[in-house]
Amino acid sequence: MTQIEAARKQIITRQMTEVAEDEGFAAEDIRALVATGEVVIPHNIHHDFRAIGIGKGLRTKVNANIGASNFHQLIEEEVEKLYTAVRYGADSVMDLSTGTDLDKIRAEILSRCTVILGTVPIYQLGSERTIMEMEAEFFLDVIERQARQGVDYMTLHCGVTRESVKRLRGHQRIEGIVSRGGAMLAAWIDRTGNENPLYEHFDEVCAVLREHDVTISIGDGLRPGATGDATDRGQIAELLLMGELTERARAMGVQVMIEGPGHVPLDQIEANVKLEKRVCAGAPFYVLGPLTCDVAPGYDHITGAIGGAIASAAGTDFLCYVTPAEHLRLPDIDDVREGVIATRIAAHSGDLVKGVRAAKVWNDQMSRYRKALNWEGMYAMAMDPDKARRYKEESEAAGSNVCTMCGSLCSINIDNAAIKFTKRRSLAEAPLHAAG
Repeated sequence: MTQIEAARKQIITRQMTEVAEDEGFAAEDIRALVATGEVVIPHNIHHDFRAIGIGKGLRTKVNANIGASNFHQLIEEEVEKLYTAVRYGADSVMDLSTGTDLDKIRAEILSRCTVILGTVPIYQLGSERTIMEMEAEFFLDVIERQARQGVDYMTLHCGVTRESVKRLRGHQRIEGIVSRGGAMLAAWIDRTGNENPLYEHFDEVCAVLREHDVTISIGDGLRPGATGDATDRGQIAELLLMGELTERARAMGVQVMIEGPGHVPLDQIEANVKLEKRVCAGAPFYVLGPLTCDVAPGYDHITGAIGGAIASAAGTDFLCYVTPAEHLRLPDIDDVREGVIATRIAAHSGDLVKGVRAAKVWNDQMSRYRKALNWEGMYAMAMDPDKARRYKEESEAAGSNVCTMCGSLCSINIDNAAIKFTKRRSLAEAPLHAAG
């Protein structure tokens, strides 16, 4: 029985209880949200870890992409990226490996993964077969293999169909198709004239996912990869199909997330979030970034964080990180850390707007520690405690209760002294007032 099936039968699972405890909800509230599909708990029956929920009312979650490529394949390095992502607060990791021995790489990562793990099965298919050999039977075999290994959610580009590709081709884009999975499927459709096997055999795909309780993340294979292409006919045509497939998957007992565009101008982000929620019946929204401009290679963790904060505040449930290496190369360990931290900042900023109670408690406690010049408390509240401590200890004021920014003119010290003086004076004058 999957999480959504249990929820519909009024059953509160262990995973629902764990999510409720971590989010400050009643377990029954989580069950009700899972039943409607507004919250998902990606948790394969073969993967043992403390459950994490994604969706309405919950803390915005963060994903980190890792994975080897056929140009650079070192399992030890990918495992270290996993550890780094989790250490700095990622709630999910996606193994996007291409190349050889992908089952082995995934097994190594899964055996060490204490958070949600996702994959994109078409990457394995494309590594083991040519584009022209993407028949349904092999797709289902790859999905089954990954499900049995313990993958918690899979990105499947089911909305890249003959009709949606036709609409995309009929509306000239600056950058065309930038999704690897979307490009492979569209090329196959263009060359063969056949329908996307993932769409044509959607019920069979869902049957495999249901058996292992794998959440489907319906991939946006036609997402815009340039801000000038955002919210165009191809993207919307695919989104409409995603909405239909959401209902079909839920009816079959499969949890659903929807993936969203990666490059979106600031003024279109909120509209994209509202459109997804409306079309896909409140399914959790999972976006890459979104990046708000296209001219900052080397700094795209910043462009992604800007868009991610707005998306989170508007109701996005799950942010996929963007690293400084985006568009340039495979990320290294430092890139993973920078990407996770930048995206967590975006998620937290959005959570403060959404009224997530735990976010405000955390945020306010940092402010109280700053008011008290409690440096150990500040380090404990920091997203990156190591960096915060290192910056302070490397400064000329390492042994002082102030930093080198203000020094003896520290506003906190001045204000605290003024407050203390006022309190002392009030105490001293209190008997005189009483006597009068």
